[in-house]
Amino acid sequence: MAGLGARSVLVTGANRGIGLELVRQLLGKPDPPQWVFACSREPDGERGQELRNLASRHPNVVMIKLDATSPASVKDAAGCVEDHLKGSGLNLLINNAGIYKEAFLPLLRRAAQASLQEGLSCRKAAIVNISSLLGSIKLVSLTYGKPAISYRCSKAALNMLTECQAMSYKEDGILCTMIHPGWVKTDMGGQEADVTVDESVRGILSVLSTLSNEHSGAFFDWKGKKLPW
Repeated sequence: MAGLGARSVLVTGANRGIGLELVRQLLGKPDPPQWVFACSREPDGERGQELRNLASRHPNVVMIKLDATSPASVKDAAGCVEDHLKGSGLNLLINNAGIYKEAFLPLLRRAAQASLQEGLSCRKAAIVNISSLLGSIKLVSLTYGKPAISYRCSKAALNMLTECQAMSYKEDGILCTMIHPGWVKTDMGGQEADVTVDESVRGILSVLSTLSNEHSGAFFDWKGKKLPW
């Protein structure tokens, strides 16, 4: 498997579950990012202890307080990231929790403009939204054993957002895609889930390393299967 190759990665919801494991596995790669920005609402809280332990062992981890529902918090987080990048751009934004306004878009554009690579990829500039199979309108008849209507609607909206981002930012050289991580054994997924956090994240990072032009705006699961949405 080719390496992800991103110099800088930002992960939201990074204090537990999929977000925390994304940070852990990024750091464990042979070519880890120069910067991993690990964002969460309460980095100093009890749930942030594992992330703080990681950060204490890895100087390339920057813990950032970010509440995606607060425009002021998003703006402050973007400023913190920009200060650390010192003029370079942000290569990869993984929206694992919440949705951003356009605060990080200038940093993604900067990375794309500075890249010498042709086409789209996660090592150049990319937005990856963590979605769900339950957000697929096409597959409702197959997945409605678990109604979860409000969750479905929010993920369906996220899928539409991703498609719009893909169309809007293509000329900027920014790849945009959405990933279904599987039914994962997390606090949210529960212990009856059939995919471990480790398996899910290994799959996600493997998929991200293969993405290019034709994948922007598409919906994939953690095994790389293309899904209808």
